Amino acid sequence: MLILTCPSKLQLLEGLLQRTLPQTLPVCGAVMHINRGNPAQHEVVVDSWPEVKVVLTRPRKEVVKDNWDYYANLHATFYWDVDACRTLLENAEAIDWSKAFQLQGLQDGLYEAARVIAKARHVNVKPYFYQPALHPDPSTYCQGRFRSDLLHFGTLNPSHATLLNETWSIGGNNRSLRYLESLIRCFPSACLLDKGGQLAAWNLSDPVGCLTHNYTLPQYRGQGCSGAVIQATARRLHASGFALYGGFLRENESMRKGLKRQGYSILPLTKYLLFFTPALKPQT
Repeated sequence: MLILTCPSKLQLLEGLLQRTLPQTLPVCGAVMHINRGNPAQHEVVVDSWPEVKVVLTRPRKEVVKDNWDYYANLHATFYWDVDACRTLLENAEAIDWSKAFQLQGLQDGLYEAARVIAKARHVNVKPYFYQPALHPDPSTYCQGRFRSDLLHFGTLNPSHATLLNETWSIGGNNRSLRYLESLIRCFPSACLLDKGGQLAAWNLSDPVGCLTHNYTLPQYRGQGCSGAVIQATARRLHASGFALYGGFLRENESMRKGLKRQGYSILPLTKYLLFFTPALKPQT
């Protein structure tokens, strides 16, 4: 196991991951953020170098201070060899299974391997299965502009996180609130405001370069707001060279249709979002 810190090696790894898209999307996004200022203070772990069989991105050990915060403790992985991935996941130096964490990836074998390890270590796993979508032509997509007499683009700030947290299907707690605040501070986002300066719609992006947390308040739906904030966020990501991708729960048919209208291709993959929590959580 190696932690890559050399800028030239990280650039080489980014190129390798980009050539393997779309399967590498979460890990590639994380490595690209690391190579562009590292706003989330993440690091890259590989099984070996230069012959790489598995890549894992994770927060630096000093970043996540709450041992039960699986929102902030975000890991992503991609492998060329499932046995190498399993070995790395089992390595206590790569992943601290005594802490809550999340793991993201696009490979079916990842979920199976992680689930077996979690069971052996008496760690609870809560999986979410997303359908990924990727835009094939970002340069054309990012040229459009939204026009409205009632709404205008504004800037999200951490004070908005309370409303975002209340409307997030897997949020609604203090840890998710802190996580959303960190996304607003560190990563590209967009929002629409009404004439009184109140939020109408928003979209965020995250440490793995994914378009996420898209929401429009009910009274503003049907006006193109969702697509407008996704496009505005995508424009900022595209300017830094990121692939434009997002994910939606399989049952969210309206998001599927909305992304297809915007030209996104629905990928025949599953984006796994796995939350792990040690079974023996102390009483608070």
